[in-house]
Amino acid sequence: MSDILTHIDAGVMTITFNRLDKKNSITSSMYAAMADAVAQAGADPAVRVVVFQGHESIFSAGNDIGDFLNQPPSTQESPVFRFLRGIATFEKPLLAAVAGPAVGIGTTMLFHCDLVYAGDNAAFSMPFVNLGLCPEAASSLLAPRMFGYHRAAEALLMGEPFFAEAAQEVGLVNRVVPPTEVNGYAQAQARKLAAKPLSSLIATKRLMKGDQQAVLQKMDEEGQSFGRMLREPAAKEAFGAFMEKRKPDFSKL
Repeated sequence: MSDILTHIDAGVMTITFNRLDKKNSITSSMYAAMADAVAQAGADPAVRVVVFQGHESIFSAGNDIGDFLNQPPSTQESPVFRFLRGIATFEKPLLAAVAGPAVGIGTTMLFHCDLVYAGDNAAFSMPFVNLGLCPEAASSLLAPRMFGYHRAAEALLMGEPFFAEAAQEVGLVNRVVPPTEVNGYAQAQARKLAAKPLSSLIATKRLMKGDQQAVLQKMDEEGQSFGRMLREPAAKEAFGAFMEKRKPDFSKL
């Protein structure tokens, strides 16, 4: 069975992380599948809304480290960048249902969603600094814009998890519900949206979002820094420590 499931019903495309045995960690092929699904949803007039969801116990553990190290994103046409540009420029409503951990891209992708619903067990984290890396998905622009600078600095510099109530307080999450209900709640909200005039939804989203050029430029800037830092000693120490199941030593870096 595929690690990414897509299903269309009543005008709603649901994209589901389906790799529970690996904590829904994302591989290059999964990014490609999601990028293709988002592109299909944008072009298909029968699709009016897209929902991302995981399992009630976990949304996504972020990048699959082994796959990531074997196939690091090397160009702007890499699947991860295609996916990120796809969600950043998606014209129709984009929703997410998040329960359990949402690590790295599992959190940063939410900045590009229009509505986010969380289980009360949700834990969001952007631990890029802890891996010797920098933010991605334009989160260095969008987190300060949404959270305020100091809260964004705490999330991005400390890299520690913050939970559903805090995420709702800073505006990343619209509503918190029990984990067993979050996917169903997001689906119900998506169906409400799908029943509305699509032209009005698209126009309203476009007017709220404004020109996305700054977001795309920040993605490119982050991507260049990310790729460079991935080859530097801090990231090598962080990933080596992860694979060897030890605490990294950055004392000389």
